[in-house]
Amino acid sequence: MAIGFIGLGNLGSAIAKRLSDMGEEVYVWNRNEAKAKALGFPVAVSPKALVETCDTVLMCLFDSAGVRNVLCMNNGLLSANLKGKTIIDLSTNHFNDVLEFHTMIEAKAGSYLESPVFGSVVPASKGEVTIVASGREEVFQACKPLLEKFGLSIFHLKEPGMASKMKLINNLCLGSFMATIAECTSFGVACGIDKTQLLDILGVGGGKSLVLAAKTQKLINEDYSPHFSNKAINKDLHCLQDLAYSMKRPLYTASVVKELYSKMQMLGKGDEDLCSIYQLFES
Repeated sequence: MAIGFIGLGNLGSAIAKRLSDMGEEVYVWNRNEAKAKALGFPVAVSPKALVETCDTVLMCLFDSAGVRNVLCMNNGLLSANLKGKTIIDLSTNHFNDVLEFHTMIEAKAGSYLESPVFGSVVPASKGEVTIVASGREEVFQACKPLLEKFGLSIFHLKEPGMASKMKLINNLCLGSFMATIAECTSFGVACGIDKTQLLDILGVGGGKSLVLAAKTQKLINEDYSPHFSNKAINKDLHCLQDLAYSMKRPLYTASVVKELYSKMQMLGKGDEDLCSIYQLFES
């Protein structure tokens, strides 16, 4: 049976294409119908129609507000009979909102797997993202073969909400590494070191990381086309601060890094790739 897909942003499009390339029949719904049609997938008229056609629907949306809208809108997913249906949510959700999504879908007799994706467009297109899932064991095991078609490393943190918290923690590493790499690069260039050589040296030195490997060429070319945007990392770090506040715990480096990405949004650069933070350190 065909699988459904909702959310054709940069990451969602890459995952949907990967699933299609792996032999899955993919039906989609997207707010921008023209974009969905341009990608060549059959398009449902509504989320309700999509889940009535497909037993499994994946969502890959920008935030929890987007997920809630797809669930609760007129002809949304919750307006359908969800018995025997599974919703796999690849979005990075707020840690409180995602608990509601578990409850709302299970109240309609559906199954919900909270499954945020670690990685962006390039690894998704190669089937190399990491996925951390939360939800009932039997749901996870049933979904795992599908997740393995685009995920290389897959983990299960059973308790609802834990996968979303882990994703926020991971993105503190991601955002912090990127900000430090950007500052090191700018400072090295200011010292008179060739940017390409500098990044090559960092890549086998203290900067060696998946982040630098993914962003080296983009930094050299100053290519800021989005794989993972400034507004997305800023949103995630804001959610992380909410989590720390709820736990009455301080976050030190996260506060500085989050404000750097807030500055990028203030400058109108929210839709650029997060590596464009390099521009903050150039002047």
